[in-house]
Amino acid sequence: MTKWLQSGRRRDICVLLAAASGSDTADREADAESQTAHRGELRGQQLKSQLESHYDDRIEPKSFYGTLSALVDTGFVEKRTEGLHDVYALTEAGEQRLYDQYEWMGACLDADR
Repeated sequence: MTKWLQSGRRRDICVLLAAASGSDTADREADAESQTAHRGELRGQQLKSQLESHYDDRIEPKSFYGTLSALVDTGFVEKRTEGLHDVYALTEAGEQRLYDQYEWMGACLDADR
């Protein structure tokens, strides 16, 4: 496994993007911010807000957007501009790595049972 998921934040951003690609319209309507997102895409601020809610802590913007840039630079996340906002989506390579990580975690947890 490469280093790209050694950061929990990188992993969690990819998980949120994967969840966005699998969410239906009803799920997106439950979150007012998500109403503007296309299937499988989230704005940077939406990602940051969801992580802050999950972590129950504030994330420094410079650190957060640095993490997003690293994911874009490695090809695991793609970025496009929609109006004034940057929108992010998981790439096929990012999805594959995420599922590789998921399988590894599952195997480790199953081995303990």
